[in-house]
Amino acid sequence: MSAPTNVQRMDKIVSLCKRRGFIFQSSEIYGGLNGAWDYGPIGVELKRNLKNYWWRVMVHERDDVVGMDGAILTHSEVLKASGHVEGFSDPMIDCRSCKAHLRLDQLIEKKGIKQCPNCGGKDLTEARQFNLMFETHVGAAADESSIAYLRPETAQSIFVQFKNILEVSRKKLPFGIAQIGKAFRNEINPRNFTFRSREFEQMELEYFCRPEQGMELLEYWKEERLKFYENTGIPRDKLHVKTVPDEERAFYSKGTYDIEYDFPFGAQELEGVAYRTDYDLSQHQKASGKSLEYFDEETKQKFIPHVVEPSAGVDRTVLALICEAYAEDEAPDEKGKMETRIVLRFHPRIAPIKCAVFPLLKNKEPLVAKAKEIVDLLRPHMYVFYDESGAIGRRYRRQDEIGTPFGVTVDFESLGEKDPALRDTVTLRDRDSMKQERVRISDLLQLLSMRIA
Repeated sequence: MSAPTNVQRMDKIVSLCKRRGFIFQSSEIYGGLNGAWDYGPIGVELKRNLKNYWWRVMVHERDDVVGMDGAILTHSEVLKASGHVEGFSDPMIDCRSCKAHLRLDQLIEKKGIKQCPNCGGKDLTEARQFNLMFETHVGAAADESSIAYLRPETAQSIFVQFKNILEVSRKKLPFGIAQIGKAFRNEINPRNFTFRSREFEQMELEYFCRPEQGMELLEYWKEERLKFYENTGIPRDKLHVKTVPDEERAFYSKGTYDIEYDFPFGAQELEGVAYRTDYDLSQHQKASGKSLEYFDEETKQKFIPHVVEPSAGVDRTVLALICEAYAEDEAPDEKGKMETRIVLRFHPRIAPIKCAVFPLLKNKEPLVAKAKEIVDLLRPHMYVFYDESGAIGRRYRRQDEIGTPFGVTVDFESLGEKDPALRDTVTLRDRDSMKQERVRISDLLQLLSMRIA
């Protein structure tokens, strides 16, 4: 079977996402809202599993990180102090020929002349700065005093709550504050499915440290984040670490890495790991007039901590997981004829549904009753799907297509009708190899838990 091209592969992935309930265009029945996406029943489980695993690794399995959940509405003074109000913008160009709105870096160049990537037109406006933040008003008045913003990143709420969290957590440097939450950027041209959106979710850690620890911790967190992606099922050879050059780095950063993944549309950033020095806390201390210093009990010194920030995109990582998992192979149908099988090879810990349970026949009450007993056994410990409709091969295919790693079939052997020794056993099927093994129901929970962890 010939491998699909990258464009074909991406088209198939987008189609699968809609068909099987991963991702829908927001407000689709009204023509869609560009740059906004809704996650369906399967997609929301995948997204939740990713976030839960990030939280487990970054917070629950560490003694030096605590969590928070900040407000989306952000005080205008916070974003003035951070530089977002004045400097959070992209250079924007209009094509007079096709009326497209473009970022400056999207233009193509032929024979030294910049052109529109859509129509090839050369009649372009001068570049102008376009602020990416969404502005709103809080309260009844709609004047300058009521201006607030939908946060463009989750980081700033961590910085402004630094002192409160330091006091209640009683942590000592180095320590981190983690947050998962929505952020909003009025992108000029959202593109590549969910990769660049106007509403998205971030998984961010601000790891505070002494100034002399910054560069060492930058290297440490780069390696930790690479391990995280490998443990979610993205192989190391599909990940690339780009050292951001001085001219592209934020002026306050002493070092930044971009972790990129090989999407079908090219290598693109999943996460940035940046050493932001003491810029953010210093800015907020200066603007607010409130001390954000750390008191070192050992040296009896006060200083503003430096910070290393691993900042990952939830939606980008979900898309990377789907792209990496998507595969096509061949499998026999009910009559033994080979057919194309679409399968999502998610790592079991990330898979939306962990196990599907099937009675061989839906009109055989003892089979149905036994299958539902197994569902009740497993459901408190993992997300289980019960399906009794259609031929068993069709049911397997439906679960393969949404990435369910294990299928449990209750058959006549489970009832002991053919061999009493097989009573209370089931067939456990592996999604990737399609191999089946006979397992005792009493061993099923422990066996699945070990394979899913």
